[in-house]
Amino acid sequence: MVLPSTYADRNCSLARALEVVGERWTLLIVRDAFYGIRRFGDFATQLGIPRAVLTSRLKLLVREGVLVHDNTGEYRLTDKGIGLWPVVRVMMAWGDEHYSPAGVKRALRHDRDGTLLDHEGRCRECGELVPVPEIRIEPGPGFTPAKSSPDPVSARLNAPRRLLEPLAAQH
Repeated sequence: MVLPSTYADRNCSLARALEVVGERWTLLIVRDAFYGIRRFGDFATQLGIPRAVLTSRLKLLVREGVLVHDNTGEYRLTDKGIGLWPVVRVMMAWGDEHYSPAGVKRALRHDRDGTLLDHEGRCRECGELVPVPEIRIEPGPGFTPAKSSPDPVSARLNAPRRLLEPLAAQH
């Protein structure tokens, strides 16, 4: 059976969502936007993505309203983009469970009290479903730092930080 080149005319919300975020690099770009990466060059460095592919994916995400590209040259998640956090969080947890025998790569904590979040994104202490800006991410037990000295973006990503907090590379 030949697959259609687009699912835009399908009566299926999952198929429509995959039109936007289903390509291999796209959720990684969205993940890095949650991590605070905002500049084209920093996305390219962190992901190792071909520049033409990155350009195409960023244009798609802006056109679809997932990201906004402002007049300073930065990309930021919109409310629609922030709505993808549960997808990113669950995919990270699934990857950790099935492909990280040493444990989670990145631990998610409620920034207010430092408590780890459960698999649903709830604080294990207060039970609150923690909003994205109140989530702190830090290296977990399964995290393996780069063998060579990391670039400035990677070095800053390896430090504990709040999601969405801008990550400006030292230029």
